[in-house]
Amino acid sequence: MLRILFLLALLAAGFAPAAADADDAGTRMLRYPDLHGDQLVFSYAGDLWLAPLDDSAPARRLTSHPGLELYPRFSPDGSRIAFTGQYRGDEQVYVIDTAGGAPRQLTFYPTEGPLPARWGTDHQVYGWSADGEHVLFRSARHASPDAKLFQVPAAGGLPVPLPMPRAGSGEFSPDGEQLLYSPLFRDFRTWKRYEGGWAQNLYVYDLAANSARQVTDHARTERDPVWLERGIHFVSDRDGVLNLYALEDDGGWRQVTNEATWDIKWASGDGRSRIVYEVEGSIGLYDADSGESRRLTVRVPDDEVRRSARRIAVKTQLEDFGVAPGGGRLLVTARGDVFTVPVEHGVTRNLTQRGDAHDREAAWSPDGKQVAFVSDRSGEEQIYVVPHDGGEARALTTGGAARLYRPLWAPDGSAIAFYDHSGKLRVVGMDGRETLAYASAYGAVTDYQWAPDSQWLGFTVRSEHGTGAIRLWPRDGGRLLEATDGRFNAYAPAFGADGKHLYFLSDREFAPQIDSFEWNYVADRETGIFALALNAGSGNPFGPRNDEAGAEKKPEDEKDDKNGKPGEEEKVEVVIDAEGLAGRLIRVPVEADNLLAVYPLKDRLLYLAGAPFYYGRDPDRKTTLHSLEFASRESKEVVADVEGLALSADGRYAMVRRKDDFHRVEIKEPEKPKQVGLDNLVVYRAPAEEWPAIFDEAWRRFRDYFYVRNMHGYDWPALRERYRPLVADVSTREDLNTLIGEMIAELNVGHAYVSGGDLQAGARPAASLLGARFEADEAAGRYRIAHIYAGHNAEPKYRSPLTEVGVDVHVGDYILSIDGRELTLADNPYELLSGRGQQPLELTVNARPRAEGARRVLVEPIASESALAYLEWVQGNYDRVSERTGGRVGYLHIPDMGPSGIYEFIKWFYPQQRKEGLVVDVRANGGGNVSQMILRRLMQRPMGYGYQAHSDWTESYPQTAFAGPMAALISETSASDGDIFPYFFRAAGLGPLIGKRTWGGVVGITDRGRLLDGGEVYVPEFGMGGLGGEWIIEGEGVAPDIEVDNDPAAAGDAQLDRAIADVLQRLEAQPPAYPAKPAEPVKLD
Repeated sequence: MLRILFLLALLAAGFAPAAADADDAGTRMLRYPDLHGDQLVFSYAGDLWLAPLDDSAPARRLTSHPGLELYPRFSPDGSRIAFTGQYRGDEQVYVIDTAGGAPRQLTFYPTEGPLPARWGTDHQVYGWSADGEHVLFRSARHASPDAKLFQVPAAGGLPVPLPMPRAGSGEFSPDGEQLLYSPLFRDFRTWKRYEGGWAQNLYVYDLAANSARQVTDHARTERDPVWLERGIHFVSDRDGVLNLYALEDDGGWRQVTNEATWDIKWASGDGRSRIVYEVEGSIGLYDADSGESRRLTVRVPDDEVRRSARRIAVKTQLEDFGVAPGGGRLLVTARGDVFTVPVEHGVTRNLTQRGDAHDREAAWSPDGKQVAFVSDRSGEEQIYVVPHDGGEARALTTGGAARLYRPLWAPDGSAIAFYDHSGKLRVVGMDGRETLAYASAYGAVTDYQWAPDSQWLGFTVRSEHGTGAIRLWPRDGGRLLEATDGRFNAYAPAFGADGKHLYFLSDREFAPQIDSFEWNYVADRETGIFALALNAGSGNPFGPRNDEAGAEKKPEDEKDDKNGKPGEEEKVEVVIDAEGLAGRLIRVPVEADNLLAVYPLKDRLLYLAGAPFYYGRDPDRKTTLHSLEFASRESKEVVADVEGLALSADGRYAMVRRKDDFHRVEIKEPEKPKQVGLDNLVVYRAPAEEWPAIFDEAWRRFRDYFYVRNMHGYDWPALRERYRPLVADVSTREDLNTLIGEMIAELNVGHAYVSGGDLQAGARPAASLLGARFEADEAAGRYRIAHIYAGHNAEPKYRSPLTEVGVDVHVGDYILSIDGRELTLADNPYELLSGRGQQPLELTVNARPRAEGARRVLVEPIASESALAYLEWVQGNYDRVSERTGGRVGYLHIPDMGPSGIYEFIKWFYPQQRKEGLVVDVRANGGGNVSQMILRRLMQRPMGYGYQAHSDWTESYPQTAFAGPMAALISETSASDGDIFPYFFRAAGLGPLIGKRTWGGVVGITDRGRLLDGGEVYVPEFGMGGLGGEWIIEGEGVAPDIEVDNDPAAAGDAQLDRAIADVLQRLEAQPPAYPAKPAEPVKLD
């Protein structure tokens, strides 16, 4: 019955299930098609299906599993289908009979992942060898910095890499002697009409002659290589839309399909004359014999399991939280709904229960009767209020088109302050009347607080100096007041409970830490708590005191109000004297620290102290809540390990978040926290009910945050209308990401990403690897160790298990058993290792393939060998440079501009700063945000020298200045901040750029919060300009000064060799010198 009601609801909403669609288009969102004879195979709803080409019968399900089955490819004789499947949680290569049955797993090496959607999946299947003996697939195993193509025996065994040093997609020629392939891989990137350095071109590799030739050469994408008996075909968007092209015998090309709106993707051929492909969610067919193309009708009788209603636990999908005024309930938003949860007794309430809307940013009214929240249920985000115990929600705001944040109730409950993405701080009354409090030209106003009389708002703006400055807005329409002038960074304003002072944080402590690698400083613990006396009579709560005899003071909760009634609240009136306000500054007696927030209560100040920010490692202490009592002026710890905090309106309780757990803490008795139970945080919902709202939310994010308002000239509403109808055909959350990705890709910009959400993915197996490669000894029927990664066991990230002290295993040794289970060629060694994690395991090894004389060795495995493969590649490059230059020239590689990149730079640069020259390699740099840190170090040149009497050491000034010539290596996959680095490396005159043009994506992104079901969408927000005020790099990349392409068929590294030659040549012309100590001065006069 529930299923019937769900289907009726979808139909009523205009989102009919795809399988029930009876129009001529048939079922849509059919993925990764292939064909053989009169049969199609494709992926739909995460499973594989077979269907007749002529639509004479409905499709037949071939696989059924909670994981995904993708990229199916018929064997040459059509009897089997290879595909990538998630049967054990990660992506592996499988083969299944076309007639059906159990799939057989061919690969077992643990895959990297889950990867961001833009990277696709590891172990992607591309096809078969011409004789049907091997399956072709792509993998990142044992590869650095780029993935490769492998072929694995269909009968089982270890995969063998193809000879190309890097590869994306590929297909064997009909005779099996050549391979048509792309060295680059960006097939899942959401960037249409791309023309940067990463644009794919196709090559033909002759496997017998070990030679390669380029067969396409265009500024835009050339993908999906297909080699038919009728010739080479590929997909390109050289005319704006991805269409199918044929390569002519004379090297020219010919467009053979004519899609004007919808891209063709994932083309695959039958080896003879026909090609199938995806287009507008359907499958298209091109026949090279007739030259005709058409769309096929396919009907899929799916059971729609992934679309159907189910019970969803959401306690791990929490967004924001609060607490009831009296502390009795937790307020949370999760999976797009607003919940209240009892701390001790009662029921969990879902106040909104709307699967078709993203309700978030909830806030409890001061009187406890209502909850305010942001919702997009109208199609645009508005502020709503709902009774605290459930009922009809009422919209306070109407109209407008903006992303809204942080509704904050006035203490008297008469109004709510909130801000929007455009920098506007707004206030709405309970009657729906709205006032603009402040419009910022320099970004959003994010931290604001009401005065206790509800007549003032204090908030932080970005000053013209770039620092935070505090402003005070009067609700009566009076003059905006400047509380601080922007000279010092000031933020987090909070009015005192008595209305006499404005507390805030400010960075004014300037005793920095000193860097241990160079004479440089790092600011830390610079923040203090300050207060402004709002008028001349406010006094100083921390001024000198003089105890006098007199009436005994009553505790705060027993004081009389103005009418002499004990226990009642005294009415507060905030009076602000603007004249001299900034000068009435009080320093609160708390030591400067990494302070995050201040919360004034009647009898104390609460404040949060965090840890220093480490880049790439965990902080050395937890964020802690402290209390400074006004009476004693003593500060003490209240709660340690605070990841989020909300205070009850009465100031009695703090709700503390630690990951997905919450504890209520009584401020005056913090030793007895109460944990809040979240097991009843559930929704009963069909994920498909959420998908239209998620699509719309992603569209609005781009509208609201895109870095230029003209959306690159595209009609953004029209693009929404083009793609939105396909939401009704979506069968999995992955499909929805694909659809959103196609829409945002139209903007022709880098960093436009979508990923995640409720993917219903299973747990990945716990990987267990030895840091070695195996080879089969066919004669002995055993595996032996062919290679051991040297690693560097002093660094945990580069620990190599078989090289550790006491582990007696060597190259050439046979592995006879793993944890007592015999290993023969009938087994796959990675199958025996799978799922064991990093627990110690016992190997039985011998130099000979027999049990006699074997030894048992205890090994602690690792989860991934990627870092070891990377280190081996870097060390090989370093050794090559050192050998060819006699140790005169240094080398370092920067893998990204994030934590790993700065780690590697620090590790490799300082020990080589006295080299005569330096090669800086940023090929395959994945980007980040530290390029400017690295450039500052490289730009330091000697300005002078220092000497001592009893040392021959010449000290440069500055100490870490590099004196010699440099060159930078770049590649097509130097991306993002990896684009920015070479651009400014050249601008700074540091040396030439050598290699290939870079990616060309420099419009930066940030996290703007999750989508309804936890998915992510990233909007390019921060454009990059040059000194002349022009846009730079985006869409083009950074061209090298010296272009060098590494021949796919040649051994070695031509780019690195050219950099070595360049640095040596300049060394000869102008060798760096550290001058010897000058003659000793004689100063007798």
